[in-house]
Amino acid sequence: MSSISLPKKYEEYAYVLDFIPHGRSTIIKGREGPMVLAVGEERLTLLEILAMDNVTFDAGERIAIGKEGRSKIISVLGRLSYEELDQEAKNELPTVIEAIVQNNEAKYVAYFNELQAVTPRLHALELIPGIGKTFMMEIVKQRDRQPFTSFEDLQKRVGIREPAKAVAKRILEEITGGSRINLFVRR
Repeated sequence: MSSISLPKKYEEYAYVLDFIPHGRSTIIKGREGPMVLAVGEERLTLLEILAMDNVTFDAGERIAIGKEGRSKIISVLGRLSYEELDQEAKNELPTVIEAIVQNNEAKYVAYFNELQAVTPRLHALELIPGIGKTFMMEIVKQRDRQPFTSFEDLQKRVGIREPAKAVAKRILEEITGGSRINLFVRR
């Protein structure tokens, strides 16, 4: 029996949570320099990044961290847990997560079109804050007629207020470890 190994997926872009001009790595002992704490755009991974000297970053800034197109960073040092973030990064996280959801609207709207039941009594949609049985059943009914095209479409047809904020809230819950089942964040 042969096992096919899929190529590892890496983040191409990340959003800055905090920039420490004279930082010390929590991942690689003895590594010092300009450090960036960030969250990956695609997989929502918390990352520690070594930046180039004499560059600055703003909280919420989208930066290229893939193998190609790096202009302000040297390397991604590794993954962080929520507990390893400093307070500034933790404070910035909700705003940045909401920006990621808004900037990738099509991706997150697709979840509303595709999520299925987790168990016979629990639908994955019900894990999103503000969605109970009634909204879940209406979402399923509406998406069977026609898939949702945007958060605005979802809001108009189902009546959910601010679906992007609800998704961001759920992502934050998953990142901070407050959920047993993850919909958006890979473990």
